[in-house]
Amino acid sequence: MSKQRVKWGTYFMNIAQEVATRSTCDRKHVGAVIVRDKTILSTGYNGSIKGLPHCDEAGCEMVEGHCVRTTHAEANAIVQAAKNGVKIELSEIYVTASPCYNCFKLIANAGIKIIHYNELYRDERIFERAKEVGIKLVSLED
Repeated sequence: MSKQRVKWGTYFMNIAQEVATRSTCDRKHVGAVIVRDKTILSTGYNGSIKGLPHCDEAGCEMVEGHCVRTTHAEANAIVQAAKNGVKIELSEIYVTASPCYNCFKLIANAGIKIIHYNELYRDERIFERAKEVGIKLVSLED
């Protein structure tokens, strides 16, 4: 008897969850995977500016209840693609938590068309904006 293969969405979210294990802010471990045509284009996790101390080394830098020491996983995945010259327009992103409003704006401006998320994060403004700009939001919550 052969083992049943996981669906593509589960596969990419599993990878995003593994990417999240690299996160360095203990307040929230988030991973992101950008995909087009079932091919991984870029990944990212939340962590500090390259070369600077991470939250797990220096502590969180809190402003209005948010740690601002870290760059979010989605932003890091987009930056990683840009650094490597990888076109992400018309792609999809798998994120372990739905994007904050600032990351949603980056995703929209990068031309990503579908956001798959595993858990709903705080900001619900993304739902109205997604409708307005034609981005599909897909909840993969259990």
